Amino acid sequence: MAEREKNKKKFTKKLLHKYRMVILNEDTFEERFSFKLTRLNVFVAVGLSMIILIAGTTFLIAFTPLKEYIPGYSSAELKQKATNLAYTTDSLQQVIKLNEQYLSSIKSALSGELETDVLNRDSMVISSYESPDFDEEITTVKADSILRAEVAQEDKYNILPSATDHIDFSLFPPVKGSISEGYSAKNKHYAVDIVVPKNAPVKSVADGRVIFSEWTAETGYVIIIKHPYGLLSVYKHNASLTKQQGDVVSAGEVIASAGSTGEYTTGPHLHFELWNEATPVDPVDYIDFD
Repeated sequence: MAEREKNKKKFTKKLLHKYRMVILNEDTFEERFSFKLTRLNVFVAVGLSMIILIAGTTFLIAFTPLKEYIPGYSSAELKQKATNLAYTTDSLQQVIKLNEQYLSSIKSALSGELETDVLNRDSMVISSYESPDFDEEITTVKADSILRAEVAQEDKYNILPSATDHIDFSLFPPVKGSISEGYSAKNKHYAVDIVVPKNAPVKSVADGRVIFSEWTAETGYVIIIKHPYGLLSVYKHNASLTKQQGDVVSAGEVIASAGSTGEYTTGPHLHFELWNEATPVDPVDYIDFD
C-alpha cells in the first residue's frame, strides 16, 4: 500500500514537474524567448488541438461544398435534379389520375346510351348519329312545307317533346357573345364556341346536379351538369370552376369563369355542348346567345 502511494506521488511529481523551453539563435546562441511548461500542460494542449481539429473538419464537411469531394456524399446539383424529377413524376401521376376520373365520369353519364366510333378531340363523345342522306330526292307539297315551317317556329327554343309542352322549362344562356364556331355533326363538332372575355361568369343553363368537375389536359377545366328530362350540358376551357362534383345548381347560377385552358384552345371562349337523351343537339336551336 505504501509502495502504491509512493508510485502515485512519483507519477504526479513527474506530471507536474516544470521544464523550460528556450529558443536560441543558432549563430550567436542569443536567447530569443523561453517559456515554462509541464507534461500536464503538453497533454492538455495536444488534446485541445485535436478536439479543435476534429470539430473544424466536421464543420467543413457538414456545412461547406467541400463535402461534395468526399466519396459517399451527393452533390447539391444531383439533389436538385432528383427533387425536380420527383415533382415531375408527381405531376404526371396527377394528370393521369384526373384523366381517369374524367373518363370514368363520362362513361357513367353516357354508358350504354349510344354507340361510339371515333373520338373527336373537342367533343365529349362521338355519336353514331349521322346526318340524313339528302341525296335521295324527297317530294313535298306546298301545304306540307307551310305546316312544317309553322311548327318549327312554334317549337323554337323548346327542347322538350311535345308531350311535355305544358311544363314550364326553358334554358338559360350560359354566356352572351358571338359564336366563333357552330355546331356541325358532319365535322363531328357537337358544340358551339362562344367568344367571351376572360374570367366572364359562366352560368348553368338549367337546374341540375354537377356530375363532373375536373381539370383535363386537352380541354382545361371542364364541368358537366345533368338536368331533368334527360338533358346534359357541358362547359369546357374554363379558367376556374366554382362548383364541385355532386353540387346542386340552379338555372342562371355561376358555375365557372371563362378562360382559355387546355391544349385545344385558341383564345378565351366557352365550348358549350348540349345533349338530349344521350344525343348531341345544336344549342343554337334552344338558346339565344346574342
